[in-house]
Amino acid sequence: MKKAKESFFDDVYEVVKLIPKGRVTSYGAIAKYLGAAKSSRMVGYAMNSCHQVDATIPAHRVVNRNGLLTGKHHFSDPNLMEDLLKIEGVEIKQDKIINFEKFFWDPINELNM
Repeated sequence: MKKAKESFFDDVYEVVKLIPKGRVTSYGAIAKYLGAAKSSRMVGYAMNSCHQVDATIPAHRVVNRNGLLTGKHHFSDPNLMEDLLKIEGVEIKQDKIINFEKFFWDPINELNM
């Protein structure tokens, strides 16, 4: 039997894998979608450790509720998160997504159709 934390992390990873290229979501939006609205910090912990679990998880697409690239220091290169998002067409200035609403992907709206 999996520990609750591992199961939650796995659930987070499954949601993050569904974020389309060129879109981003927030830690809180993922937590809310998973029925754990006050667990955005746990989503952050999951994202911080995902690189050791599965390198294909697009962790660069998860930002804070204001569109800030708060997780960038958990990448091998602090500029990698921004670089990957820019390649996908996301506009960024000073570690913040410009027109955040335009790029925001809400799993509650997108996955509960």
